[in-house]
Amino acid sequence: MNKQHLVDAVAAKTGTTKALAGETLDALIGTITAAVTQGDTVQLVGFGSFSTGARATRVGRNPATGAEIQIAAAKTVKFTSGKAFKEAVNGA
Repeated sequence: MNKQHLVDAVAAKTGTTKALAGETLDALIGTITAAVTQGDTVQLVGFGSFSTGARATRVGRNPATGAEIQIAAAKTVKFTSGKAFKEAVNGA
């Protein structure tokens, strides 16, 4: 399912227009992105949590030459699914 399919499904389920559903989805994504960018955790009970993680500097290899290279440290985004979401996916 892509973003447009999600907008269509939300509009159909809520009885609103596709434009309003799209604006709402954009606002939700923007709010989650802003919060996680600032280092906050966004917790949606029953669905899951979005948070930041850290990946340390490490040594890797160039697959073409075999030479060692330094891979810089990076921030990552983590998603941990909630209990209700896991159960729904697993058919419980």
